[in-house]
Amino acid sequence: MGRWSRLLASQLVDFTDVPERGQLLLDVGSGTGALTFALAKQKPQCHVIGIDPSKEYVACANGKNPFPDRASLETGDAQQLRFEDGSFDASLSLLVLNFIPDPRKALGEMRRVTKPAGPISAAVWDYGDGMRMLRAFWDGAVSIDPKAEKADEKHMPLCRAGELSELWREGGLANVHEQPMVITMRFASFADYWDVFLLGQGPAGAFVGSLAPDQVRALRSEVKRRVSPSTENLPFVLSARAWSVRGTVPTHH
Repeated sequence: MGRWSRLLASQLVDFTDVPERGQLLLDVGSGTGALTFALAKQKPQCHVIGIDPSKEYVACANGKNPFPDRASLETGDAQQLRFEDGSFDASLSLLVLNFIPDPRKALGEMRRVTKPAGPISAAVWDYGDGMRMLRAFWDGAVSIDPKAEKADEKHMPLCRAGELSELWREGGLANVHEQPMVITMRFASFADYWDVFLLGQGPAGAFVGSLAPDQVRALRSEVKRRVSPSTENLPFVLSARAWSVRGTVPTHH
């Protein structure tokens, strides 16, 4: 998902309305660094800290960090941040809140470490409807094996309209606003689209990994029929929607 998260990251930075100068910003669940680096690029007066539970992701991101003087990434748990209260001017999270075991606890921690009036924002894929790359995959999977329905990412928490803003309001944030963000995914060929599912990553990759070779072939042709029926080798595009939310830390407790 790296190339797509980069497209979303710059939109989330704009949407969050991060103050311009001398700010300290937090990226919760920084992964391979898409949002951390977008913040550093778009807000050159700011310093960014990214935290992620995966040592491998953190090492990978630090290894290719284009802004080593202003961006740093470290291992950490979103549900138990090491930072003092009010350490950051803004906190953001891209495409991870739905994977955190207790997103309410993570949001509480983001609120704790963000200064009063500071913005807190997040975005999550709309797995059920607007994320066509995965919708075509799961609809194809269910059509050849109804048991795939249970694994379908449309059951993910926080991926439907209104769910992020409800969480933000429950978390006591002010000025809550939710809106969709749409990107265009461009694929050079059907293989460019399909081969990522063979890497075993995420729920879709795990599902493919559980299939026998003939089932994988059947799933490939069913999904191809849905996204690129006419050819293997021509480029095509799919739209992808995420839901984004922002709010501000109240100035009084």
